[in-house]
Amino acid sequence: MVWHDYPGEWFEQSVQSPEEAQRRADTFRSLLSSDVALLLVDGQKLLDNAGEEDRYLKSLFSNLRNGILSLRDELIEDGKPLAQFPRIWVMALSKADLLPDMDVYRFRDLLVAKACDELEQLREAIAGLVEGREALSVGEDFVLLSSAKFEPGRITVAERVGLDLILPLAAVLPFERHHRWHELTQLPARLFEGLLGRADDLALALLAKTKLPGPLGLLMNIVGPDLVSNAAKLAGDKLRAVNAEALSKKEFLSATLTGFRIDLEKGEENQILLRSVR
Repeated sequence: MVWHDYPGEWFEQSVQSPEEAQRRADTFRSLLSSDVALLLVDGQKLLDNAGEEDRYLKSLFSNLRNGILSLRDELIEDGKPLAQFPRIWVMALSKADLLPDMDVYRFRDLLVAKACDELEQLREAIAGLVEGREALSVGEDFVLLSSAKFEPGRITVAERVGLDLILPLAAVLPFERHHRWHELTQLPARLFEGLLGRADDLALALLAKTKLPGPLGLLMNIVGPDLVSNAAKLAGDKLRAVNAEALSKKEFLSATLTGFRIDLEKGEENQILLRSVR
């Protein structure tokens, strides 16, 4: 996990020295190996701009877009698009406790209503960096985040929102999304293999299947596209049954991964998470 934090004016102002320019590029380049990026929308700033949220949101997305465009030549070597780059950019409302009436659907609708054009321009800027630009989700997934419940004279740290979804999003969402893109032929086979080089192992773990040793195992352990597809689509009662079986057999990797997927489903049921259907 890479926590990419920087001063709010960093992308708004011109660099003051070659050293600062290099540091900015290096900091952004540290994100390149990630599968999922969470773009934080500051709940406090939404509250400060109530009724005029577009002022903050347009600035947020435009500044990030301009920053990406300014770094393009430093990020792309020999003019070749990047194969490895965060392809899932989740819009995350931070300090969600400040906006208790804001569920994930209202958050999505707010971004679309107030800064739809700027969000699309950001997507185009990111798409200009990557190979297989059709396999990209920017502003199609949404989550609410809060580290605690803050009240006058009291902070309840046990009442957190969405933080337990970060690991499941990072671990499972790329597998689901990359498989879906591949099925829609939006992701070239070579690129799919690079992004999910261990898809077979992940599919086996999700379905609580164990590789068998010996000559028989060489035949039985062949993982085909159907098994990967079944693992990617595992949900609902079947997901919970596999999770219960894994727990009973103490198959901890399978239990953890299926538990992550259950967490994502619960996040959607509680209107904290909204996943793209594309």
